[in-house]
Amino acid sequence: MDNQAEVRDFLRTRRDRITPEQAGIIGGGRRRLPGLRREEVAMLAGMSSDYYAKMERGNLAGVSPEVLDALARALRLDDAETEHLHDLARAANPSPSRRRSRPAPSTIRPSLQRFLDAITGAPAWIVDQRADILATNPLARALLAPLLDDPDARHNTARFIFLSPAARTFYPRWERSADASAANLRTAAGRNPRDKALTDLIGELAARSDAFSTRWTAHAVRLHRTGTKHIHHPDVGDLEFVYEGVELPDHPGWMMYAYTSTPGSPTEERLGLLGSLAATPSEAPGTAATVRESPTER
Repeated sequence: MDNQAEVRDFLRTRRDRITPEQAGIIGGGRRRLPGLRREEVAMLAGMSSDYYAKMERGNLAGVSPEVLDALARALRLDDAETEHLHDLARAANPSPSRRRSRPAPSTIRPSLQRFLDAITGAPAWIVDQRADILATNPLARALLAPLLDDPDARHNTARFIFLSPAARTFYPRWERSADASAANLRTAAGRNPRDKALTDLIGELAARSDAFSTRWTAHAVRLHRTGTKHIHHPDVGDLEFVYEGVELPDHPGWMMYAYTSTPGSPTEERLGLLGSLAATPSEAPGTAATVRESPTER
């Protein structure tokens, strides 16, 4: 990824979305565009116009965390955007003395799979920073079967969303899911600009999906930790979940997600039915749950 281009476009798009009225700037003359001027951002952040102009040209080398935080406040960045700005700055200031972190393995250790399988009342699975589904428990395998069995997806949620026609049925709120997917990949790219497999995935999606390309150029980022998800499953119909995501510190970039339903709700009843449909006498516990190694690691 071109770090300077990423920084330039991110700061410009954040500046363009803030009106002078939102920033508390009175007057300011006639404008060709609704966003703030560079000098106005610099004033709000407490820095010189020249210094901010250098930053918006894509040069974050040597910029302190305190200055980044001041800029984040001036641009009204949320937590995800602020973290992304710091990630971009770290990428612009590589430390030769910093020990290189070992890459996360592409296979699940048995104890982690057993932990997933012990979660019996909710779908639970593990996904990496490239949106590859690495492992599931049996209920998640049943829930995500349309994705996991889709040849276009190759066990990757982003490919499924943007390249498979089935995704628009599986995700009734497809636009929302597509926004989140692109933003998640943008966040991951900021943290891991030298991840070739991630860059290749982004390039593939940009080349094959206009919907992805449009979202990618918006430079939206997000922290995918909790929220609601609507799914239309071909076997049991409409489902509404609250999801929770937990980072796995031993595996940088890995997240474990679990979907829960409201007690007594139609979703709880339908999820129980899905579990019954998925349980067959010929299937030993957990045998259908493990997803093979990440396709992008092959």
